[in-house]
Amino acid sequence: MVLLSDWTDADPVALFRRMKKDSAFDNYYQRTVGDLAADVQRRGFAPTLADRKAWGKMRMTPTDLSDINAHTYTYLMNGTAPDANWTGLFARGEKVLLRFINGSAMTYFDVRIPGLKMTVVAADGQYIHPVTVDEFRIAVAETFDVLVEPAGQEAYTIFAQDSARTGYARGTLALHAGLSDAIPGLDPRPILAMSDMGHDGMDHSGHDMPGMPKHPATEQGNPLVDMQTMMPVPRLDDPGIGLRNNGRTVLTYGAMHSLFDDPDGREPGREIELHLTGHMEKFAWSFNGQKFMEAEPLRLKYGERLRIVLVNDTMMTHPIHLHGMWSDVEDARGAFLLRKHTVDMPPGTRRSYRVRADALGRWAYHCHLLYHMEAGMMREVRVEE
Repeated sequence: MVLLSDWTDADPVALFRRMKKDSAFDNYYQRTVGDLAADVQRRGFAPTLADRKAWGKMRMTPTDLSDINAHTYTYLMNGTAPDANWTGLFARGEKVLLRFINGSAMTYFDVRIPGLKMTVVAADGQYIHPVTVDEFRIAVAETFDVLVEPAGQEAYTIFAQDSARTGYARGTLALHAGLSDAIPGLDPRPILAMSDMGHDGMDHSGHDMPGMPKHPATEQGNPLVDMQTMMPVPRLDDPGIGLRNNGRTVLTYGAMHSLFDDPDGREPGREIELHLTGHMEKFAWSFNGQKFMEAEPLRLKYGERLRIVLVNDTMMTHPIHLHGMWSDVEDARGAFLLRKHTVDMPPGTRRSYRVRADALGRWAYHCHLLYHMEAGMMREVRVEE
């Protein structure tokens, strides 16, 4: 098992209070006049000015990739800081199964083992058709099981950089204790584009997308909602911000297929659409512009099969988790694709999954980023007779 986590000695209540006062506290990478000049030279004056106006109108920055990063956190592997070099031992010629778990509060990790291919065989504990990759992004609460076959080296670095490229967790697979391999440098910091938030009318394949989505009335004129996506798409084959065209094969949701058919088999009898909403400067997060304490529970009838559609209206990525029931992710055509318990929602995406309400009672439904949940991105689900 490889447990990834983030750690700070700061009091969590004080850290949350800091986020409410200054949500960009850890964002050391604001754009400068030098960046403006470079963009003008590369793109031209008019496109650069239009881009700056669009970001300014939304009062957002394309460098704001994570709320809290390595300027506050130390990233750990099995509770061990990078310099301490957690080590997992293997024997020559053996195949090793590694279960990666993201147990962090706020951090997405991009994981690779330089020199080794990883064959992903399970997602969130559910078997999938094996898919071989060089790298995968793991959201908070996700789990991936991978097979590796170490050969030709005595030690391999397990490298897990945060998605904002501010730090990393690190360990080693080795023949015996005390060995280590080179540690890769951090990848370049990615910059958000309007297309990442569904504002360009195109998907990443270049196909025009139809129509604007319907946004709930509770979003309209809401001081706690600072943006709405205009053209949300599933992006199931998109490796994600900072992972595109990096020269490595990166895992995507679209590449994963459960080893089994839809476990329920019924078509959903109804559909619930929820928008992931927020305000970056105010550090306010919600579903449909309503915080947890303001919203009525979602009521499901015991035994029913329904479809949940999520639309991410924010510029942040949210791992959404429904307690007590599985989430059967659909592909872009609405067919069953993948069973998970946590569904990652990048900015500007629209993803759907089927749920069988087979667990009576009251259940939490929330973003698994700790401070987003605390700030209001949570609902109660009631499964009733």
